[in-house]
Parts: sequence; structure tokens; C-alpha cells
Amino acid sequence: MSIHIVPIDRLSPKALQGVIEEFVTRQGTDYGEREVSAETSFGQVRRKLEKGLAVLIYDDETETTNIFVADDPILRGIETPTE
Repeated sequence: MSIHIVPIDRLSPKALQGVIEEFVTRQGTDYGEREVSAETSFGQVRRKLEKGLAVLIYDDETETTNIFVADDPILRGIETPTE
């Protein structure tokens, strides 16, 4: 399979920050009824990753990363690599 869940502890703090920042800025600024700063959004995404509520995905085919909520149906059958 070309899609993998990447445990966040496998990334350096700087790499993780870059992935989250890219994800947050890619999502745009339409947050519904109230605006949320990029800094707030970054913190929310980071906490979700740390708590396991979101996961980091790497696609070998496109060589891209993305972040999904952990219970997203698209993730069924994708395993977290073991060391």
C-alpha cells in the first residue's frame, strides 16, 4: 500500500511544525461563524495529533503528507508502522 500513518514522534520537532503549518495554511481561513488565527489553528491541530485524535499520513505515490481525523473511514486498513 502506498499510504502510511506516520507516528508524529518519528519526525523532528521542526519537521512536525512544518507539516502542521503547511496543513493549516492549506485549509484556508473560512472557519465558520468566527475567525480563528493560524496560531490557534496550529495549536488545535498539534493537540489533536498528540492525543491521537488526528493522524499524519504519507502517500508514497504522490510524496505528500496530510492530516486526517483518526476515525476517518478512508484510513481503514492502514496500519501504523512498527519500529
